[in-house]
Amino acid sequence: MNTVYDALAAQLKGLFLGERNKIANLANAAAAIFHALSDVNWAGFYLAENRELVLGCFQGNVACIRILFGRGVCGTAAETNTTQLVADVSEFKGHIACDARSRSEIVVPLHNSSGEVVGVLDIDSAKLARFTEEDKTGLESIAKIIESAIDW
Repeated sequence: MNTVYDALAAQLKGLFLGERNKIANLANAAAAIFHALSDVNWAGFYLAENRELVLGCFQGNVACIRILFGRGVCGTAAETNTTQLVADVSEFKGHIACDARSRSEIVVPLHNSSGEVVGVLDIDSAKLARFTEEDKTGLESIAKIIESAIDW
């Protein structure tokens, strides 16, 4: 990991210390991620509910409220249970444009203690190819901290 993700991990662990509430922890995580990463115009969560992702805590402009599993970048991450690293969202088949400014995106699945997908961490940028493999590794590590801090 690099220093941005190391610092973010330490901050989140401190924020989550002694707190298990989903809303409180996701709200703080969204704010921390949004402010820690450069060139990001949206950072937040969608939570799984009956094979649909429902908008959760976030920082940024208003967003799509419901996304079906398998649709768009978020739904694909949830359906396939794999991180989606998209350099240019205009080239992603079925991309859902919640914010026309977003040009690149990374979406990391979130799991409960049984390994089931319970949501996704979604981060957008107005910059093409903003996210790298280093971001993927760092954000997957951050996702594990978030997963372990919440009673799903």
